[in-house]
Amino acid sequence: MKTLVTGATGFLGKRVVKKLQASGDNPILTSLSMGVDLRDFNQTKAFFEAHQPDVLLNCASFVGGIQFGYKYPADLFENNLLMNVNLLRAARETGIGRIVNPISNCVYPAKATLFKEEEIWDGPMHDSVLVYGFVRKAFWVGSWANAKQHGMDIINIVLSNMYGPEDHFEEERSHALGALIMKFVEAKRSNSPFVNVWGSGTPVREWLHVDDGAEAMIRSIKMPPTTDFVNIGVAHGISIIEMCELIKELTGYTGSIKLDPSKPDGAPYKTVDGSKGEELLGWKPSKPFKEGVAEAIKWYEENYSYA
Repeated sequence: MKTLVTGATGFLGKRVVKKLQASGDNPILTSLSMGVDLRDFNQTKAFFEAHQPDVLLNCASFVGGIQFGYKYPADLFENNLLMNVNLLRAARETGIGRIVNPISNCVYPAKATLFKEEEIWDGPMHDSVLVYGFVRKAFWVGSWANAKQHGMDIINIVLSNMYGPEDHFEEERSHALGALIMKFVEAKRSNSPFVNVWGSGTPVREWLHVDDGAEAMIRSIKMPPTTDFVNIGVAHGISIIEMCELIKELTGYTGSIKLDPSKPDGAPYKTVDGSKGEELLGWKPSKPFKEGVAEAIKWYEENYSYA
């Protein structure tokens, strides 16, 4: 069986590749930085035809944090929608047997608290994730349409915001956890008296270690076929202020935390009911949060020089 990983040089893609290689697989790899632009149909189809993969693990996306989403909504829409359409069409025309596609849990309604698959269409998404959430949802719609018309086998797993070593650590591109790690480490390095944190500190988020996300992708290769969304999660989150206190402790920072409620919070509460995913995969995420955050901090400290 030949496995193709798109977005192989990205945050999730790199960990998927490492896990596959550790198990003895030698996956086919591609990404924009490796020379294939998935926004171009001819390039995408030519690559698929040349390599003839049996399985596609789609880790390709154009994404960032809240600031990024507010600043580049048209770019988010166009880049991701083009990739969606091209990947589905090229996979169909070249006969790829199964696609595994991750979807951010921002696709859930803004009013939702514990995310359940049967409630995914029960209201509008939060404004802060409207564009990215829409295009990720659109991939599911395209999957459903291609399954109905062409019999394609596509698994769509819903993942919480991921964190861990090799994350994006830029203020615009990173999600809250990566941005906070960067802020606290740099505040310690520069002896800053306080760390400025966007929002009220009250939003609750469930986080998924990138290695658990990668494991879910790989296990989904053998998941029973389904056209439904499948959540991966543990139904437990942490507030932004609690996360700040944990990062402060793990970095050894001794200054204060200064909240800025004039800045957007995003959705107020996000946790994920992963019972369906656990049943289908015979597995659930297991990385202890404190241990995972400590790993991410260590990686940042070792790989990013003083600001």
